Amino acid sequence: MKAVVIRRFGGPEGLEVIEVPTPAPAPGQVLVTTEAIGVGGVDTLIRRGGLPGYGFEEGHVPGSEVAGTVTAVGDGVDTSWMGRRVWAFTGVGGGYVEQATAPVEEVLPLPEGLSAVEAVTLGASGPVAHFGLSHARFAAGESVLVRGAAGSIGIMTVQLAARGGAGAVAVTTSSAQRGDRLRELGATHVLDRAGEGGEDAPEGYDVIIDIVAGADMPSFFARLNPNGRMVAVGAVAGLPPADFGAKMMTAFQKSLSFATFSANTVAAPDLRGVRAEQFAAADRGELRTVVHELLPLEQAVLAHRKMDAGEVFGRIVLTP
Repeated sequence: MKAVVIRRFGGPEGLEVIEVPTPAPAPGQVLVTTEAIGVGGVDTLIRRGGLPGYGFEEGHVPGSEVAGTVTAVGDGVDTSWMGRRVWAFTGVGGGYVEQATAPVEEVLPLPEGLSAVEAVTLGASGPVAHFGLSHARFAAGESVLVRGAAGSIGIMTVQLAARGGAGAVAVTTSSAQRGDRLRELGATHVLDRAGEGGEDAPEGYDVIIDIVAGADMPSFFARLNPNGRMVAVGAVAGLPPADFGAKMMTAFQKSLSFATFSANTVAAPDLRGVRAEQFAAADRGELRTVVHELLPLEQAVLAHRKMDAGEVFGRIVLTP
């Protein structure tokens, strides 16, 4: 089967399509013949070598979520999974393939009306948005700023904050056109990437959900209200400066809070329950999935170039 590997860390050209043996599911696993593969910000971060110390090596297969049909099961897995359309989490890699293995507890059946493409725009990003807002102790009536709202996590955060009764949902993005699309999804104010502009935008926010991180992250502490909370749920621009906490200390009397959030800390049954609820909501049309572009697996390099250029609104999906 075809697989995409990181032949060398750095630019998108370091990705390579190779032929590898079709895997056999280990005990407790299923084999999914993929129909859709999500391209996430963490994939580009790993490819750039932006997560040193996490053990990623050359030859790593990126991708963490796929959707398709179960075509084999390992020992100990109920054979009723055979032939079912599913979403699957493959871990911190292993998704950019024609056939992927995943632990059965990380596999979820798809509602009849939800496509494989829709599933990989929502399956990983939706729970991160849900639990990120929960981690920030978001409550109805509070103002929310979503930094880096044009990606799949940001788009889901905007929708969930609006559905949750936010008093205002501001977003940072790179263009007025993107801002208009985010307004259609529930944003009330559109700011530039530096957090400036936006007619009648709040002067401060109770909650900031940050998907970007990077060098400019500390400047957003000044945009928090007293008792405000910032939660970083991603780092698509890389890690913040080592001394970023000093910025918070200069506003000591505002009692600000900063936290990171990873879905790895959520109990599997809780993740599964939220994901199933969101799939059902999307099937009913209550949550919108946004696909930027469908590309064949062989064009993973192009997909990553578009991600690096900041051209993507929603999610790029690879199709075998």
